[in-house]
Amino acid sequence: MRNAAVIGAGFGGLALAIRLQSAGVTTTLIEGRDRVGGRAYVWEKDGFVFDAGPTVITDPDCLRELWALSGRVMDEDVTLVPVSPFYRLNWPDGTSFDYSNDEAALMREIARVSPSDAVGYQQFLQYSAGVYAKGYEELGHVAFLDFKSMVKAAPSLAQYQAWRSVYSIVSKYVKDEKLRQAFSFHTLLVGGNPFTTSAIYALIHKLEKDGGVWFAKGGTNKLVAGMATHFERLGGTIRLNDPVVEIETLGDEVTGVRTASGWRGDFAAVATNADVVHSYRDLLGGNLRGQKATRALEAKRFSPSLFLVHFGVKGTWPGIPHHMILFGPRYEDLLKDIYDHGVLAEDFSLYLHHPTVTDPSMAPEGCSTFYALAPVPHLGKLPIDWDEVAPIYADRILGEIERRLMPGLRDRIITSFHYTPVDFATDLNAHLGSAFSLEPILTQSAWFRTHNRDDRIPNLYFVGAGTHPGAGIPGVVGSAKATAALMLEDLKG
Repeated sequence: MRNAAVIGAGFGGLALAIRLQSAGVTTTLIEGRDRVGGRAYVWEKDGFVFDAGPTVITDPDCLRELWALSGRVMDEDVTLVPVSPFYRLNWPDGTSFDYSNDEAALMREIARVSPSDAVGYQQFLQYSAGVYAKGYEELGHVAFLDFKSMVKAAPSLAQYQAWRSVYSIVSKYVKDEKLRQAFSFHTLLVGGNPFTTSAIYALIHKLEKDGGVWFAKGGTNKLVAGMATHFERLGGTIRLNDPVVEIETLGDEVTGVRTASGWRGDFAAVATNADVVHSYRDLLGGNLRGQKATRALEAKRFSPSLFLVHFGVKGTWPGIPHHMILFGPRYEDLLKDIYDHGVLAEDFSLYLHHPTVTDPSMAPEGCSTFYALAPVPHLGKLPIDWDEVAPIYADRILGEIERRLMPGLRDRIITSFHYTPVDFATDLNAHLGSAFSLEPILTQSAWFRTHNRDDRIPNLYFVGAGTHPGAGIPGVVGSAKATAALMLEDLKG
């Protein structure tokens, strides 16, 4: 019986389901919410379209490959448009830095901020290219199932000083503090602290430089909708509004899944794109393997959560680019508050998303769609009453944007709402409300992460942020490639 179930229709689940169905495996994708997307959910309010996130699309080729498997092209279902600059970085003293892969423009920006760092940046770029070749192209799409595979990769990891942090590596080459922040903040987009995340993640710089930063016309939601359309075109089945409540097993073998509605199906293989702790603790809780794996996972370090304020405003803002980072007065100490101390600090660094500057159709005519995102401690470090705190925190964030960027903002808001760590825990079953699953430190990467195939249950698989290689769109799509290779090989027998 060549059939499989994939639990959870986030990017990882969709990518895996497409790969399996393209290879002739009859695949059912089961999603608990009313639409596909997972973290890439979408809301439509008062004529505004609000992507839940993620909103930064890199390595579009890893997505195009999903259509090419069956001889189709992604452009049939999704329109990607380039974003430039990739990000505008802004500091409290008014300094701005436009970050892009236009080499001449980028070198002018570096010279404007710190002319003496031009040579160092080129050396950092060489480092990033090397670690990209090893860490992403060579190791990023291959499962680490035993310690031998980790030992085999060790020389490459040692060559690029993987035990060092991204910030440490950047600082080796670049001396200006603002530029150090500019070239190290990327790890925050996958849940990692630049001061503790392995230097391997410096590969993100090369990934963006080569592949660019893109936006799906209509929003990220149109990309996941296009993936779902393609999967169904291939003959796959999607079940919505029916969360899986149990992965059924007989001894050390998965036999099928059961959902909240009472529906059940028998499957030769099951892969879960759900949160890794939820998968083991709740869906596999009746099996001793689930209980043991849960204890091991709960002892690990999880990435922080996020607080998002979505707002639709009167007026257009052509001077505000698609992506902005508003750094606060502190960098390392703020990150310690978030990652280590569990403090909701007075200051914050914000990511501001402004999709209507690229696609005005995401708001009513003459209006604009935004969201502001602040990393915050997860619920295990900061167990506060978010119902009470959220409105105050949202107003403080809007006040900061108003003060630094958009005078009169709050008087122009037509609609707004926020999304808290509790929502991550409730809507997405995210352990501790973590937005990115396991923190991407070296001792929780590759073999040390949840394995793409379970060690004890040979027809149970994992895909998504909690398994190798990790979070971010290229990461979870890469995990689907690694997991699909295992499943297809196993299902041959």
